[in-house]
Amino acid sequence: MKKVTSVEEYIENNSHYGEALKILRELILSTELEETIKWNSPVYALNGKNVLSFGAFKHHFGIWFFNGVFLKDEHNLLEQAQEKTKGLRNMKMTSIDQLNKPVVLAYIKEAIENQKLGKEIKPEAKGKTVDIPEELNAALKKDKVLMDSFKALTPFKQREYCEYIDTAKRAETKQTRLEKIIPMIKKGIGLNDKYRDC
Repeated sequence: MKKVTSVEEYIENNSHYGEALKILRELILSTELEETIKWNSPVYALNGKNVLSFGAFKHHFGIWFFNGVFLKDEHNLLEQAQEKTKGLRNMKMTSIDQLNKPVVLAYIKEAIENQKLGKEIKPEAKGKTVDIPEELNAALKKDKVLMDSFKALTPFKQREYCEYIDTAKRAETKQTRLEKIIPMIKKGIGLNDKYRDC
């Protein structure tokens, strides 16, 4: 995906929800949040701390609250993004008719207040050890270049690769994933580097 350099460009690239995104942006900009682009999406921060983001996909658009777990959610509009994202909550909509401006603005203002109060989930400090799945371990032992390349990666990137292999349920899937990541490890790149704002 082409890297966007402005929120206007992001909205233009997602014109199927363009009007809705413009409304969300107006609501957010009516507050004190600072607008930036991170991870190829509009992100809004308070004193350098990420508060929320908005985005559009094929079948929905919405707002992501980085510490949405602390929102009261009186209208029951939020859902947990993924199991591993403890604090992140999103508000998905499939049409502009679902965008209730006063309600959305109330959620945004509550998120800002929570940030001012310091309500945020701190990332868990993970230990230095990385549990290497047996499939990857066997490949590392057979290939010195692969082993050296893996050791050169940051512990975070090592864990990403290990989890990627470990979360596959079938042996065939583990093998397919292993074959996919070996060249990436040798190049010294992380599993999800292409999605990160480098």
